[in-house]
Amino acid sequence: MGFFDKLKGELVDIIEWLDDTNGQTLVWRFPRYQNEIKNGAKLTVRPGQSAVFVDQGRIADVFTEGMYELTTANVPILATLKGWKHGFNSPFKSEVYFVATKSIAGLKWGTPQPLMMRDSDFGAIRVGAFGTYTLRCTDPKLLLKELVGTDGHYDTEELGQVMRSLIQQAVADVLGEAKIAALDLMSSYSRMGELIKEKVKVQIDDEYGLDLTSLQIVNINVPESVQKAIDQRSAMGALGSGTLGPAPNLGAFQQFQMGNAVGNAGAGGGVGAGMNMGMGLAMAGQMMNQQHQQPMMQAPPPMPQAQQWYFGISGQNVGPLAMEVIKQFVTMGQIKGDTLAWTSGQAAWAPAAQIPALASFFGGGGPPPLPGGMPPPLPG
Repeated sequence: MGFFDKLKGELVDIIEWLDDTNGQTLVWRFPRYQNEIKNGAKLTVRPGQSAVFVDQGRIADVFTEGMYELTTANVPILATLKGWKHGFNSPFKSEVYFVATKSIAGLKWGTPQPLMMRDSDFGAIRVGAFGTYTLRCTDPKLLLKELVGTDGHYDTEELGQVMRSLIQQAVADVLGEAKIAALDLMSSYSRMGELIKEKVKVQIDDEYGLDLTSLQIVNINVPESVQKAIDQRSAMGALGSGTLGPAPNLGAFQQFQMGNAVGNAGAGGGVGAGMNMGMGLAMAGQMMNQQHQQPMMQAPPPMPQAQQWYFGISGQNVGPLAMEVIKQFVTMGQIKGDTLAWTSGQAAWAPAAQIPALASFFGGGGPPPLPGGMPPPLPG
């Protein structure tokens, strides 16, 4: 190869970018190395791309989709920077960055650390979230200046580090401002996604020349105790007491828990366990139906001073229960004479049959009080 052939081979006469990274590259620098760009070289900018010429760290001309012959007419800013007043005939040096301006979908975000939120039902709890987003570059100059710099290959993974930080902050802000109850987070994904997107969109548009076209929440992780409460709400929906929408009536929720505890009382296995569970759920359903029908009845509500009782059934605190409910539990065999019971004002738990107010349910009225109002000592 002669000297002139070698010199000719060092001149770049075609500048283009064929992205073979399946859309994962956001900015790519044309590998000019020591070669110079030939006067009249062909520049091809394909759909979804922009080409930015940078001279000694200064951003010059930007080319959008099309095919160009590089002359002083096509690179007016570069011509001014290099002082070409009357055109140029010799090769020139300039860095060329190709920027992807098409929408890049399927990008993932997540909260590296759980976020604190204050919930009206559960107090302060930690939640985590993850999802996907789609963005595109709207200002190649701003993107190069603020994020890329001299990086010759800037991909979505590098951008993702910046985006995850911004999205996490937006998620924390939305959780604090929207005040959505933990039990209602699942039904609020769409609304929260829009709020998060708008917060991030304003920041990256002004600072980085990017447009966040969509953001979706795939899942919000809540503590196990909250997840169990959501499962209970779903089970209540199956009994006709509501769905995962607004919070259910507190009385219905407590009665459901009571019925569930009764059902678990026979958790030792076998047919008895299934029967106990069935009776518990049936009773809970019956009580909730009675509660829904109560506004239609003309009978007055129970007196405020009606005594309420708690019982220890299978290691669970079941209650408060009114007398009519206690009677049904005794009839079903779920409350027995040796079942521990307690009510407001009582010093300690005691067997139900030894409490005067409850003893009649077990075939006895209980002993009369001792003189002076002191209760009789417990046996043993």
